[in-house]
Amino acid sequence: MSDLTLSRTAGYERLTQIRATRPEEIAEAAARRQRRGLPGEGERLLIIAADHTARGALGVRDRPLAMAGRADLLDRLQVALSRPGVDGILASPDVMEDLLLLGALEGKLAFGSMNRGGLLGSVFEVDDRFTGFDAASIDEMRLDGGKMLLRIDPADPATAVTLESCARAVTDLARRRLPAMVEPFWARRSESGALRNDLSPEAVIRAISVAQALGTTSAYTWLKIPAVAEMERVMAATTLPALLLGGDPPDIDAAYADWDRALSLPGVRGLVVGRALLYPPDDDVAKAVDNAAALVRETRA
Repeated sequence: MSDLTLSRTAGYERLTQIRATRPEEIAEAAARRQRRGLPGEGERLLIIAADHTARGALGVRDRPLAMAGRADLLDRLQVALSRPGVDGILASPDVMEDLLLLGALEGKLAFGSMNRGGLLGSVFEVDDRFTGFDAASIDEMRLDGGKMLLRIDPADPATAVTLESCARAVTDLARRRLPAMVEPFWARRSESGALRNDLSPEAVIRAISVAQALGTTSAYTWLKIPAVAEMERVMAATTLPALLLGGDPPDIDAAYADWDRALSLPGVRGLVVGRALLYPPDDDVAKAVDNAAALVRETRA
């Protein structure tokens, strides 16, 4: 991999040693982390997403276990976080703690991933339990907000549980004046039983309409949504700030073009991208991140 440093195996062995003998150092690292503020007027964000593995989603394109190696993942994350224009991380607790111990989050935004219980391919995938961060731990660790995934399948009764849980999390975060990043999808089961997100403009609008009404207030709610066709019409459905998700696009050049078009819209405040930047087709993480940062910078005031 042309842009990755040599393996930091010794550093990662130190992580295991700390976890085994001095776990309190994680809280200490969180307490001393230098924070940065949320975006100002006209400022866009580039956030690196790293919460996929907690839901059993390890594949990237034709590589089913691409994200299985933790040392390799941490190498890639450190390269991404070191690039100019990268504002922060979205991660599950295990990844967040590793990065805190490595000192990779200084001056960065840090969003904790909250519900990872809807394991990829499971019969209970829609019943997305809150198995990661909660609002109290996000506040205690001095993180900058929480993220939750919301799949809405009208044919699956478990959707009601996830809706209620997400509403409660939005409320709990807002009481602490912390942003809630909600990632909504209208979804349905295919004939094979796989859960598929509907990415039509109508379905994305419908999902946004439900998500933005969750909780006792939407004052601190942000949306994390895909860049789809007719984004002008999609963004007209909300007054909430939105960040574009990356997913695992088969055509990365087409994805950059979609992001570029959507970033020009007033309500779109940046990108939250993981696999597309961490595991690009040519494995050049720095170049992929720099290209995404250039798109975001072009739209910054």
